[in-house]
Amino acid sequence: MAAEWPKLSYAAWSATCDTLHAHSQVLGKLAVELAPPAPQLQHAALSLTARGWETATLPAPDGSGAIVAGLDLRTHEAFVEHSGGRGIRIALTPNRPVAEVTREVLEAVGRLAGEVRIYPTPQEVPWTVPLDEDTEHATYDASQVETYFAAATQAALVLAEFRAPFRGRSTPVNAWWGTFDLAAQFFSGRPADPPSDDFIMRNGGDAEQIEIGWWPGDLKHDGAAFFAFAYPAPDDFAKADLSPDAAHWDSALGEFVLDWDDIRDAADPHGLALEFARSAFIHSCEVCGWDPVLAQSAEGIPPPVN
Repeated sequence: MAAEWPKLSYAAWSATCDTLHAHSQVLGKLAVELAPPAPQLQHAALSLTARGWETATLPAPDGSGAIVAGLDLRTHEAFVEHSGGRGIRIALTPNRPVAEVTREVLEAVGRLAGEVRIYPTPQEVPWTVPLDEDTEHATYDASQVETYFAAATQAALVLAEFRAPFRGRSTPVNAWWGTFDLAAQFFSGRPADPPSDDFIMRNGGDAEQIEIGWWPGDLKHDGAAFFAFAYPAPDDFAKADLSPDAAHWDSALGEFVLDWDDIRDAADPHGLALEFARSAFIHSCEVCGWDPVLAQSAEGIPPPVN
């Protein structure tokens, strides 16, 4: 039986969402410190797995092997695991402030793999209190987290299926801890001028790309939604009628959007979300002048064999 696509309104779970978002930033900052740098900041990306948000395999600071850190959204624990078989789990419930969880995660890394220091100031969020001092974000409703995880899992499956046949360079379905979204990026192979000197923009925006993703909503857009954009995009990029019919351009966000609530009760929400991804991708390739053969491969059409 197909899994339900649950209702997900940011306003209904904003306190828990922001706390979970802050916890994810601890993981991301560990990746920034420990992972070998990769183009477009890919080394800093996390993954949504069958148990929650996780880092990739990271070198142990003391050279003793490797570690993985994550948020287990089934058992509601943060965890650090060492390749040697040891692990430490940290409860996320009952409500515990981000500062306390942050300190315990870093202490766990130190005990298992050697001391690591992170830059504790959160990024791409409305608050600025360092993670290891943040006592404001302490709300953690397990049932709300489970609803989010169920929705995020369905979204991740859509994105994974869409990116699978693409023959060019693409990313996995990344879980981004700054914007708290899931996204796959596709690259034309040509460079681009970064949109600003900001560190993230300078390093993430130096290649032509199309991004298809999903996020659970925020202060600017209450409901969960799939999104799509291209960089760099021509002036008339927004002038398109995408499918399904509910897809639209959101001028405030600067992205094409398909709202979760417009498809979640449909007979085949997965299929409609795939339809949006393909429609947005084809439009982006056409107006941005990508190689048509490369563009077609995202629809499962392989390039010709010479």
